[in-house]
Amino acid sequence: MIADVLAEATSRMDRALEAAKEDFSTVRTGRANPQLFQKVLVDYYGTPTPLQQLASLANPEARTLIVTPYDKSALKAIEDAIRDMQNLGANPSNDGNMIRITMPELTTERRKEFVKLVRTKGEDAKVRIRGIRRQIKDDLDALKDEIGEDDIVRGEKELDAITKAHVDKIDEALKLKEAELLEV
Repeated sequence: MIADVLAEATSRMDRALEAAKEDFSTVRTGRANPQLFQKVLVDYYGTPTPLQQLASLANPEARTLIVTPYDKSALKAIEDAIRDMQNLGANPSNDGNMIRITMPELTTERRKEFVKLVRTKGEDAKVRIRGIRRQIKDDLDALKDEIGEDDIVRGEKELDAITKAHVDKIDEALKLKEAELLEV
């Protein structure tokens, strides 16, 4: 029983870690990256639709991204959705067939803002991991009637080790993203 509960904890913490890494990838660095547009929703015939379902994204140069819609009638809606993104600072240009986005150079001040944003996202991810730990600990405590106290204590120690490993992985991903952001 304890093994099942700990397996569930590991699974849930792994998903939280992956979500944190995806969240980190949406913060832009000095280069144009298609993952920046991962969460862009385009109003396509009245339905919010992810950009990846409406267009292909290509990265021909370090600071340029080309968005080619599958349906040319969605070109204006895609352009508007990209322009509405607050954290990009880019102005898309439309040539009638595709949208070209040139990312501006990041200033030192802007890089520091992005580092703060990433640290906040990292702290939120750690809070999610700790919340999962708390829920799993409650599940272990509920097993006290069926299993001995020593097994519960051993399970809690394993849970703490799993939690620490996942928090360390978030810290590691955070350090990599910070280094990437501060790289000129």
